[in-house]
Amino acid sequence: MKKRVAIIGTAGIPARYGGFETLAHHLVKNLGEHYDFKVYCDGTAYAKSERQTYWQHARLYYLPLKANGLQSIFYDIFSMIHALFTADTLIVLGVSGGIFLPFIKLLSSKQIIVNIDGLEWKRDKWNRMARWFLKFSEKIAVKYSHHQVSDNAKIQEYVEQEYGLVSQLIAYGADHCQRENLEAEDYQNYPFLANNYAFKVCRIEPENNVHKILAAYSKMPDQTLVVVGNWANSEYGKKLRASYVDLKNIYMLDPIYQATTLNKLRANCSLYVHGHSAGGTNPSLVEAMYLKLPVLAFDVGYNRATTRNQGVYFKNEEDLKSKITGLNQQKRQEIADMMYAIASEHYTWQQIASQYSRLIHEAGYSHKNIIINQEQLAEVHD
Repeated sequence: MKKRVAIIGTAGIPARYGGFETLAHHLVKNLGEHYDFKVYCDGTAYAKSERQTYWQHARLYYLPLKANGLQSIFYDIFSMIHALFTADTLIVLGVSGGIFLPFIKLLSSKQIIVNIDGLEWKRDKWNRMARWFLKFSEKIAVKYSHHQVSDNAKIQEYVEQEYGLVSQLIAYGADHCQRENLEAEDYQNYPFLANNYAFKVCRIEPENNVHKILAAYSKMPDQTLVVVGNWANSEYGKKLRASYVDLKNIYMLDPIYQATTLNKLRANCSLYVHGHSAGGTNPSLVEAMYLKLPVLAFDVGYNRATTRNQGVYFKNEEDLKSKITGLNQQKRQEIADMMYAIASEHYTWQQIASQYSRLIHEAGYSHKNIIINQEQLAEVHD
């Protein structure tokens, strides 16, 4: 009989956008034949006409709540309550609902795997009270789970220093990203494709240093920058768009949810600028690496850990300008080749799925620090 596994904390599958959604999507896709998956979905993100009862062997449940923001606390808790009756193992992505985990352990023998995410309480967008709550919820989630997953070596170091536990280091896959052939219509819709340009896709938030990147390119009119993001979702984004919308060398595009279109734009750039300063292993970074792009990343430990310290890094606006002008074509190609080599070795979904499979299999036995290879996965499933 298959072990029943609930995935909690995502907006749902099939994935449209977001790291946790993509993770859930590929766990089900790679492991759906081996486990009986239950996935909880944000009912506000999927129209009734789009909702499916099953996807890739997974049973989908839709909640009338949002998976993000304040509602994520109740979204996760209600998912956990339902999972008490439908699953043996709970994979909880994020710590918003961590305060409910003690009740799960008190009321049942369910096995709990928590992906800590990227230290959500440190993000600039939260006020003091929200940060306190998220830090407290993180502490509870770590204490009352059987296995803790860190997606980045720096997060793993933090968990060990803060809580005295060795968490499982499991990142994200990127091999779902493929290069797409350009067509005449693409050049008409996106004229910048005909020339060299830098590219960035992200949520438009201060911690992603969009303001620094835009400021740097505003002073380099001979360099083209394309940024895809949710400009209209915050005052920060609206002000940035208003400030730079008239510049001819900067294109500020709204979110692109079609993977084919997004891959066409980023796979054909001459430089990928990654400004994230918070979180762990950012999916957009590993995806750029797998697409064999030269990466210029903000200089923080998370990004250095993801790129194995083999990228080029910038600290501020002036440093970014200096690094851009100093990267000739040969150097860019060397970086791109190195990024692809790292991504091919460490960031494939089969490898990521196998690591989660071992945790599911081992859940409840001990707090072992286990990372497995493909041969071990075959043994688990035999």
